Amino acid sequence: MRALLQRAGSARVEVAGEVVGAIERGLLVLLGVARDDVMADAERLARRTLALRIFPDADKPMNRSLTDVGGALLVVSQFTLSADTSRGRRPGFSTAAPPEQALPLYEHFVGCCRERGVVVATGRFGAAMQVHLVNDGPVTFLLE
Repeated sequence: MRALLQRAGSARVEVAGEVVGAIERGLLVLLGVARDDVMADAERLARRTLALRIFPDADKPMNRSLTDVGGALLVVSQFTLSADTSRGRRPGFSTAAPPEQALPLYEHFVGCCRERGVVVATGRFGAAMQVHLVNDGPVTFLLE
């Protein structure tokens, strides 16, 4: 699993012009699921996402976690994070999990975050989405 984390002042996702998920301060998480991912990967990635110290406090620009600051998550499925771009000019997606495998892992990641008391908004799995982000910093990290 891969998660592209973007520290957000605010973020929202729309499907066909309708806002389906939105947050204020927190993280936009673009989540990619690979064929070899399992539930334990989703659990580990959720723990790391919530504990990563990338928010400022009075002493340091990156000293507090999402849970420390009471931030929210906007989790958006993004199979293109699993693309193979090592050859040619067209990405290959043979390493990306098919939807019937990816959806339960995506939902498990979201559930793990909610179980820890974090407010989680989501996009719509498999839909064409427009993601709007005010990137705070900008601050962006890739977790695998």
